[in-house]
Amino acid sequence: MDRSSLLQLIQEQEDGQGRNEAGRPLRAVGAEGLGPRHWCPGGSGDYVGTEVWSQGAWSLPLPAGLTHPQALAGGPPPPQQLDPENTGFIGAETFTGLVHSHELPLDPAKLDMLVALAQSNERGQVCYQELVDLISSKRSSSFKRAIANGQRALPRDGLLDEPGLGVYKRFVRYVAYEILPREVDRHWYFYRHRSCPPPVFMASVTLAQIIVFLCYGARLNKWVLQTYHPEYMKSPLVYHPGHRARAWRFLTYMFMHVGLEQLGFNALLQLMIGVPLEMVHGLLRISLLYLAGVLAGSLTVSITDMRAPVVGGSGGVYALCSAHLANVVMNWAGMRCPYKLLRMVLALVCMSSEVGRAVWLRFSPPLPASGPQPSFMAHLAGAVVGVSMGLTILRSYEERLRDQCGWWVVLLAYGTFLLFAIFWNVFAYDLLGAHIPPPP
Repeated sequence: MDRSSLLQLIQEQEDGQGRNEAGRPLRAVGAEGLGPRHWCPGGSGDYVGTEVWSQGAWSLPLPAGLTHPQALAGGPPPPQQLDPENTGFIGAETFTGLVHSHELPLDPAKLDMLVALAQSNERGQVCYQELVDLISSKRSSSFKRAIANGQRALPRDGLLDEPGLGVYKRFVRYVAYEILPREVDRHWYFYRHRSCPPPVFMASVTLAQIIVFLCYGARLNKWVLQTYHPEYMKSPLVYHPGHRARAWRFLTYMFMHVGLEQLGFNALLQLMIGVPLEMVHGLLRISLLYLAGVLAGSLTVSITDMRAPVVGGSGGVYALCSAHLANVVMNWAGMRCPYKLLRMVLALVCMSSEVGRAVWLRFSPPLPASGPQPSFMAHLAGAVVGVSMGLTILRSYEERLRDQCGWWVVLLAYGTFLLFAIFWNVFAYDLLGAHIPPPP
């Protein structure tokens, strides 16, 4: 049931009855010419900032009630207002009866959300504007706060009890339990998920990295420690401190890898963690998080390890991993992914071993005279980006980031870092007299 169906239902009632008991025209809330604005109170008596029109609001006769004797007998029930006191609210049970009587389909997830919204209100009612947002598949900050302040009990069993699901829907259910900490969000995602558009960003990045690696491996006839080949660093994709003026290298280095082990580790994490995150949070948010980690990685190396080049997508990978792990820790009680403690320990061990390997290659390389040693600081920079920016993104499921105060704080901090890094790369190398290796 979309918003147009809701408004059509209201219009049908308006045409059928014309006016309410007070003699006012039956018009939808928000129409021009209605009375003063009022605020919809959320749970626990707090105001959530949703504006509605109260005069004439919900002044609709109920065509069929769940318990009305005439409705049960099949006869037309007497007219009655859904909101006789013009408060701007409607009972969830009343609206559910209205929908069923007109045989208008409503997604199970939206029915669950409707009950959760009603439970967030002391009188078990739903604000009109919140209902319109629900029908229109919009979930604002005030909408989520209204649910968060309520009991959040759902009238349905958990998704794990859903019988007869196909392979793809079982995978969607797995993603919901893997990423989202609350049952109400899992239901919302499960019933609203569409296979189009698919999670193409992480898959495309991983495929491009594999293709580039295979091309250079075949060309150099070297599949491990490729940075020690004299021709490898001549690639236009690698970040090298001597080529700082070529700004694209601060991002394109993510397509180059030291060897099979680094590529395999990054590709595995991108597909296992990045793809589910992109399915839930969308392409724009996850691509922003990944690229922010990649860019922060190369810029951090240019500041802290001025002689070192950078290869590999570890900055973006660690941004995704640290954001997901931090989200799991902060919502530990609500996460229902199986063996979450064991999986977190394994992830931390793998990430730590990768950082340790990068430190070893930087300071104790097996072939010190054969080539430059890439820096490990990109891993740490990506982790910092994930915990700060990524955690803000993952906690704001289905909410606009621009409405989150924390998002602006993180964005300001990241922008300040970018400006500092740009000025550092332009002026600091000459002022400090840094001795950087000659570019290949």
